[in-house]
Amino acid sequence: MQNNPLRTSIQETQPLVTFIVTFYNLPVQMLCECINSIMALSLKPEEREILIIDDGSEVSPMNGLMQYGDEIIYVRQPNGGLSVARNKGIETATGKYLQFVDADDHLITTAYDHCLDIIRTKQDIDMVMFDFTSDADIQSTFSDQPIVSGTEYMLKNNIHGTACGYLFKRTVLSELRFTPGIWHEDEEFTPQLLIRAEQLIVTNAKAYYYYKHTGSITTHADDESKDKRLSDIRGVIHRLHILCDRIPRSDRMAMQRRIAQLTMDYIYQTIVQKRSSKALEQCVEELRGEGLFPLPNRNHSKKYQWFRQLSNTRLGRAVLLRTLPLLKRER
Repeated sequence: MQNNPLRTSIQETQPLVTFIVTFYNLPVQMLCECINSIMALSLKPEEREILIIDDGSEVSPMNGLMQYGDEIIYVRQPNGGLSVARNKGIETATGKYLQFVDADDHLITTAYDHCLDIIRTKQDIDMVMFDFTSDADIQSTFSDQPIVSGTEYMLKNNIHGTACGYLFKRTVLSELRFTPGIWHEDEEFTPQLLIRAEQLIVTNAKAYYYYKHTGSITTHADDESKDKRLSDIRGVIHRLHILCDRIPRSDRMAMQRRIAQLTMDYIYQTIVQKRSSKALEQCVEELRGEGLFPLPNRNHSKKYQWFRQLSNTRLGRAVLLRTLPLLKRER
């Protein structure tokens, strides 16, 4: 097992994919299951690079990883959060493509091999977006959408922000990195990556198994966590809004659609997390001051149109404040 991220200047072969596995204070067995799922894929050892980025866990998983020998590269860093760990993985990676994997999740062999087949047969593809599941059922057939640019896709579709939901070419990143110290960092990273992707394929392959557990940041219910979650979402919207003035018009329209979606979600989260008319009205006024409210009159989806109309008046917001916390959020 390698535990030094340094590389020689010349490599005999470049790995096809670098898997950036972020780990922090989890059972080692979970990490091993994740690694095993990567090693089960249809990649030769020289075609894959498995980086384990340990974000300063209280107990190092090194003893449990000795079985893998030089099949993995282990990098330990002081605790800095998921963004810092992923950025470290990006800087260390040498593969042509990158795939983020959380250590408590794993890849589904047949479905992920389908994604690998796409980048093998279509070598100009910048990005493959796939689906998630927490179901043990095995998918046997797959369908792929036609090749489009990331901007074209964002103009017509809602996206899932999570950074584990796609395989992408490392060169597409350029200087793009995750913002340290925030939650929901994926929501800022993913749309910026998409507008950089000139050739994107979206497949229905359920290639990523995510483990549902109560310890995730989205389940923290204390007031401090709620406030941080809302503040971080607000910061993401603010930075993407500023970015819109610096990008080409076609990209700007796609980004504005995504900002509108995130703004709708921010208002929704303010309602269900704070359950306060004062907090909701303050949220609306702050957004209005930045030109983000009312929500743009766009035909994004029926849910968006419905929410936009109600949120646009005090009476409608009062209805949302009374009803939304009682409803199970649509996933």
